[in-house]
Amino acid sequence: MEPDGLLAIGGDLSPTRFLNAYRSGIFPWFSEGEPLLWWSPSQRAVFRTEGVHLSKRLQRQLRRSSWTVRADTAFADVMAGCAAPRSGQSGGTWITADMQSAYLALHQLGHAHSIEVFDDEEQLVGGLFGLSFGQMFCGDSMYSRASGASSLALAALAKRLREWHWPLIDAQVPNPHTRGLGVETWQRSDYLAALARLRERPGLPGNWHTAFAPCPAADVTD
Repeated sequence: MEPDGLLAIGGDLSPTRFLNAYRSGIFPWFSEGEPLLWWSPSQRAVFRTEGVHLSKRLQRQLRRSSWTVRADTAFADVMAGCAAPRSGQSGGTWITADMQSAYLALHQLGHAHSIEVFDDEEQLVGGLFGLSFGQMFCGDSMYSRASGASSLALAALAKRLREWHWPLIDAQVPNPHTRGLGVETWQRSDYLAALARLRERPGLPGNWHTAFAPCPAADVTD
């Protein structure tokens, strides 16, 4: 029996293929040394942009924080942070050197974006990255060097997307961390129907540094 959602093996990571896959609800996911695997699982993790929530404890922490959230100023650094080994994690990362090259090409074309959390010493302490097209954001990975940083990046992204009237963030596959932040599990058919509508709406290609606007952590808890 094939693993749930495995659609194809092989191909390449060219920008055109990459974008066409995401626009069809398909994403690549494989480890170093494995063939290129393309997935569309029967159960999809999806955030509503008004449904991302932070714990009360984290909200209190962020109200006292001097952290700032920005976009597209440190894309390669965020991706490297997401690719780094996690505590207690066995095996290699799916963000291989080839995947990093592919995402960097998409970033340079204005399709891939990073949401970055900086401390008061201008040190990057966490963030996330993903792809956008139309009025859809597909999140690929997040990481933290300081507790709460990735959750803040997600909440800040959701806040900004709400302001732009973008309703959803794709999170691919649910896990305990995203469930705690409010992720929903949708049937594939429901996700694909929403995706078909959102991908055709006017989007925001290009670098998001100016459009996103730096956001103090305390503002995200409002």
